[in-house]
Amino acid sequence: MLLKKNIPLHYIIKDIKAELCYVLIIGFAVYYITSVFRNVIPEMPLVIPAFLGTAISVILSFKLNQSYDRWWEARKVWGSIVNDSRSFILQLQSFLSKGSEDDIKKIAYRHIGWCNCLNWVLRGKDNEALLIAYLTEGEISNIKHHTNKHLAILQLNTMHLSSLREEDKINVYAYVQINNTIMSFSNSMGMLERIKSTVFPVTYRYFLHLTIYLFVITLSISLRDIESYFEIPLLLVISAAFFLLEKTASHMENPFNDLPTDTAMNAICNTIEINLKQLIHDEHIPGPIQSDTFYIM
Repeated sequence: MLLKKNIPLHYIIKDIKAELCYVLIIGFAVYYITSVFRNVIPEMPLVIPAFLGTAISVILSFKLNQSYDRWWEARKVWGSIVNDSRSFILQLQSFLSKGSEDDIKKIAYRHIGWCNCLNWVLRGKDNEALLIAYLTEGEISNIKHHTNKHLAILQLNTMHLSSLREEDKINVYAYVQINNTIMSFSNSMGMLERIKSTVFPVTYRYFLHLTIYLFVITLSISLRDIESYFEIPLLLVISAAFFLLEKTASHMENPFNDLPTDTAMNAICNTIEINLKQLIHDEHIPGPIQSDTFYIM
């Protein structure tokens, strides 16, 4: 997630270097052709590139809105997970009988492992070895054969609560309430998986880039009476604005790509771990994640 710091210029430019090179080539090529065949190529009215520029703006506006909706939905779901995680431990401490502190601690640690596992899976990473800090060796061995490991961890907590119910350490009404919270975790997990698996149409980006290049060509023909030392930089600046907006939308449409624009899942999981360990009076409480750069993961 981008922070309120100065974003370095190289971060802004590096993602559109290839597109700007294409624009540079197109600009020089069109300028050369219009100069050599000046009497053959008719004048291009400015209204044509103006119409294309307006169309591109509308398309970009739609894509930015759709991409931001996906990013904001992911952030809201993770916000719900933070709230439900706190409520989950508070419910356990309120509803379980005295002497259940060890059970609450085990469930809390498993839940922290579930949050981190969900984070890693969404980012496409395999950090299963780090689960040893939250789960026992038997539990890690139990979830190894599962394709969806975070779902398997959620199942471990469900089974643990079920055993507590059978031992009469929790009454049926409290059990139903806590089970509803666990179902909320499952629903949030499904929402995040849906965002991850639903791909924004790739052809949309291709058609948008094609339209931008067509806009550059028509604008270059319209400006053929302007000297190249002014026309080429103008084409680069105008096209860079379109490409930067398109690249921003592309980054935001998948908020789990391990990019600076991602949802700050590492920081959110860290916050959950701090909150839960403080609630159970754990001795090993990590500090908040700090960032020396312009973003936090």
